[in-house]
Amino acid sequence: MEYKTLIIIMLTTLIPKVLKLAHMKILILQGHPNKNSFVSALAQKYAEGARTKGHEVELIHLIDLQFDPVLHQGYHQNPPQALEADLQMMQEKITACDHLVVAFPMWWASLPSLLKAFFERTFLPGYAFEYTSKVPTKLLKGRSARYIMTMDSPAFYYRLFLGAPGFTIIKKSILQFCGFSPIKRTVYYGVRNASEQKRKNWLKKVRILGSNE
Repeated sequence: MEYKTLIIIMLTTLIPKVLKLAHMKILILQGHPNKNSFVSALAQKYAEGARTKGHEVELIHLIDLQFDPVLHQGYHQNPPQALEADLQMMQEKITACDHLVVAFPMWWASLPSLLKAFFERTFLPGYAFEYTSKVPTKLLKGRSARYIMTMDSPAFYYRLFLGAPGFTIIKKSILQFCGFSPIKRTVYYGVRNASEQKRKNWLKKVRILGSNE
């Protein structure tokens, strides 16, 4: 009897997880201000691939959102800076998603200002994290993430000479800090000098990537 009970408990625990993986809500944030950019094309191909597996996919171009990019008084303003309707909507979408994908170009070794501003205004204390003690509580646990980056620099230069600061910022300082796990990375180096054929190959690969999530 105990053995049967254990089997039932295992099945009731595992089946919902398997079903969740089979059908995910995927939210894609496209952080390049130009919707005709190569980053945007990568995001769209990833979305195409994910939809072939039956996932519910939504692609948001951050440039389409209406919000003040400046956090005028920092995080200590009382009362806090009011959230625009588009940012309230985005908080709801992030809360509802199972998997978050962030696509963006690496500019000046870091995130573009549009994407940085979005995180500063949206991932607020009380929503994405909170300090109830000296250690912050992660409020966005239960969601996985992937970031898709492009850059003109070759890999060795970005990693060895610059120390890959963008990897640390997006993964550890933002996504991991708020509870996303696991977090996967896809990077396309040397985009500026890439041939048309190489770009086409990258687009094919990222579509496959989306279909394998």
